[in-house]
Amino acid sequence: MGRGRGRRGAARDKAVQGTNDSSIVSKFSTAALGYIQDSFLQYFTSKRCRRAPLIHRGYYVRARAVDHCVQEFLLLSQGYSRRQIISFGAGFDSLYFRLKDMGLLNRTVVYEVDFPSVANRKAALIKGIKDLATVVGGVGERESGAMSFAGEDYKLLGVDLSELSELEQALKEAGLDPEVPTMLLAEVVLTYMEISRSDALIQWAAQHFPCAQFVLYEQMHPEDPFGQIMQQHFSRLNSVLHALAQYPDCEAQRRRFLQAGWAKCSVIDMNEFYAGFIPEDERQRVQALEPFDEYEEWHLKCSHYFILAASKGEELAWMPVFSRMLAFSADDPPRITGSISASVCTIDSEIAGLKLYGHRSVLIKPHVILITGGFGEQDGRHCRLRDLHVLIRHKDNWRAGSVRLENPGNTWSGRLFHTVTCVSGSQALVVGGRMSPTNVALGMLWLRFPESMTASDPDCVVVELVNPQPAEDLSSPRWRHTTTEVTCQGQKYLFIYGGRSSVQPVLGDWYFLHLEELSCRRIAIRGQVPEARHSHSACSWDGGALIAGGLGAAEQPLNTVLFLRPAGSGFQWQGVETCPPLIPRYSHTAHVHDGKLLLVGGVWLHSASVPGVTVIDLMTGISLEYQIDTVSLEWPLMLHNHSSIFLPDEKELLLIGGGGNCFSFGTHLNPQPVCLGLSNILTSQ
Repeated sequence: MGRGRGRRGAARDKAVQGTNDSSIVSKFSTAALGYIQDSFLQYFTSKRCRRAPLIHRGYYVRARAVDHCVQEFLLLSQGYSRRQIISFGAGFDSLYFRLKDMGLLNRTVVYEVDFPSVANRKAALIKGIKDLATVVGGVGERESGAMSFAGEDYKLLGVDLSELSELEQALKEAGLDPEVPTMLLAEVVLTYMEISRSDALIQWAAQHFPCAQFVLYEQMHPEDPFGQIMQQHFSRLNSVLHALAQYPDCEAQRRRFLQAGWAKCSVIDMNEFYAGFIPEDERQRVQALEPFDEYEEWHLKCSHYFILAASKGEELAWMPVFSRMLAFSADDPPRITGSISASVCTIDSEIAGLKLYGHRSVLIKPHVILITGGFGEQDGRHCRLRDLHVLIRHKDNWRAGSVRLENPGNTWSGRLFHTVTCVSGSQALVVGGRMSPTNVALGMLWLRFPESMTASDPDCVVVELVNPQPAEDLSSPRWRHTTTEVTCQGQKYLFIYGGRSSVQPVLGDWYFLHLEELSCRRIAIRGQVPEARHSHSACSWDGGALIAGGLGAAEQPLNTVLFLRPAGSGFQWQGVETCPPLIPRYSHTAHVHDGKLLLVGGVWLHSASVPGVTVIDLMTGISLEYQIDTVSLEWPLMLHNHSSIFLPDEKELLLIGGGGNCFSFGTHLNPQPVCLGLSNILTSQ
């Protein structure tokens, strides 16, 4: 602990040290599942538990990014007789042991720095475990001062990084040579320090080493909904992320290093790194390691972390570390036309079941919304929801209630990512969905309700669940697909398109379900077959279907807008050109009104902003982006995995649910429905 910082400082230091214990468990779990190859992590953790696939991916891309920078440094400095790596806040990281075991540390000394208590614990482990002691060449020299362990090419120092003079003295006593090419590494370390102290460390490094590279891995974008949840998480742990306010994005971090004296600096977010620096076959290997269905949170997490490499000295500064990025090409940032105000819907009754995601909502009568399935909060816990809910507009307010099932024997299965299509005034059809990524054998289900329903009391709404008996096998089990009512030669069909299954991570097939006979028909479709996708949107329009966005086979968002146009005895695929081109996105919702396609929310890879409402004129192709002004909301509005209902008479959008599991930061679900007034933007075009 730094002198003079008192009990609060000591408590914060202890909390920061606690992040090491949690992190090493996650790293070990990542290695145990085969994401990374590391046989040394097992020695640094006594707790063994399997983390979620999302956390595995997060630690995997972090490890790949750091390894990329380290190996780049070792390659560029290979002509020197001596080299040095300093790892700040190293904790129980196994970087030295992996590199030494791979034979990559010839003529290289690694210095690890952390709090004395952490360094002493790590030193005891190294001395007490034969496999670790063998790598460093014994139990080390006799430690003294800040030195917790000293081997020939490995020095472990117990120093508070915020005490710069003590750090410099300890490194000097440990044999650090400022004239030798040096890499300085800080993985989620500096942000825990007061900004003045972390800035001083960056500037000291620039002044102290004439030939060096500084690699920084940290969080960014505190202002958007995911960033707010991220900050709240670390604040609860008493580990405040100090750097975010002053250095909120990649450009601010780049300027920070250049102004501190570094000659060159390159920085990218982890979406860019994953797509641009990890080969396609390796990405495919990782994506097949375990069932995964947290795409939204994966891309959001990656857009809130960056890897930075700053350098100085001719040998290290002539080529930026990230200059060879080829596979990822960022689209032009969105041009915002205006904003739409969001307001919380006034609901007369408090009811559980509206904090959820992965559900579906459908307008079954004017001002009567049926909400089905999803994962959410019920009885004080998070679970798959087995109750159906309803929202009924009464004057200026909404009333919420649980739906009464007429046949309790036929229970709702608790499915997620299904579809619900209202096909008449008395019934809606549920297709597909999943229980878990490995339990997806969910067929169709009719939801039947009275034709003449005029209920104003939500608790009086009755729905009958009926299992249909199809004339033949229907589409293969899937979720994250779409179902759209289309018309061919006067007959109504449900167009079932795309999605994913437990076997195929993305589907590009389709089926036409005849709504009266409930059987699949073969109908010809001309034109180029679209790229397979899931988590796209689909709307009925002019007898056909409008398909927008989605996530493709490479787990990259798509920007295509397609029209399945009726043509004679079949259909034809037709592209819809937009100007400017649509920003690739997925997990959004969509509606058509008066010749305009409305895309609501979703996820895109522009880390500097979040999707709001996109309005596409289907006659001219002109596309306008509108931000959602959430100043009146008291909580972050997550607009993915949500549902939305368009009320044409009022020109309002009702947003229901949304959110998800935010990496290791906890689950955030929008607590209340939100209303967007669209009359201004729909009449101004």
